[in-house]
Amino acid sequence: MLRTSRLLLRQWRESDLAPCAAMNADPRVMEFMPKPLSRAECDAMVHRLRIHIEECGWGIWAVEAPGVSDFVGSVGLGRPRFETHFTPCVEIAWRLCAQYWGYGYATEAARSALAFAFETLGLPEIVAFTVPANRRSWRVMERVGLVRDISGDFDHPSLPEGHALRRHVLYRGRAPSPM
Repeated sequence: MLRTSRLLLRQWRESDLAPCAAMNADPRVMEFMPKPLSRAECDAMVHRLRIHIEECGWGIWAVEAPGVSDFVGSVGLGRPRFETHFTPCVEIAWRLCAQYWGYGYATEAARSALAFAFETLGLPEIVAFTVPANRRSWRVMERVGLVRDISGDFDHPSLPEGHALRRHVLYRGRAPSPM
């Protein structure tokens, strides 16, 4: 569990399933994903995320804004399940319910997850990626100190040739150097 001044990044609860399913079915939230998720697909995803956190002590956490909402989205660390030139690696990712966009929650939670990755897990590098049109995510990546690796941009191997979302931009963040 990670705490910021306004947020709690925590293990998933049964009470997160319905709002998470609503988030993953929202066309605004899923605009840059291959498709919205069904309730069954979302529940299966949350189950995988929960198991990963139990086994590893880290992962994609549910995000709570105490006093605002028990569930505002998910932020955390994961291992991409596809192979490309920069895998294996650990990525940072976020997805927030649309009604919580614009409050700085993604940036705040991502900073906390990055600090955990570098300071607690001792990871030397974190990556993030998205489609070129997802400028909202680009801005979060840049706010948390990730740097665009233009030479690392790639075609997502899970998407077919010609798919509108196949091309991805790659960002990297390196652990701060010890003083």
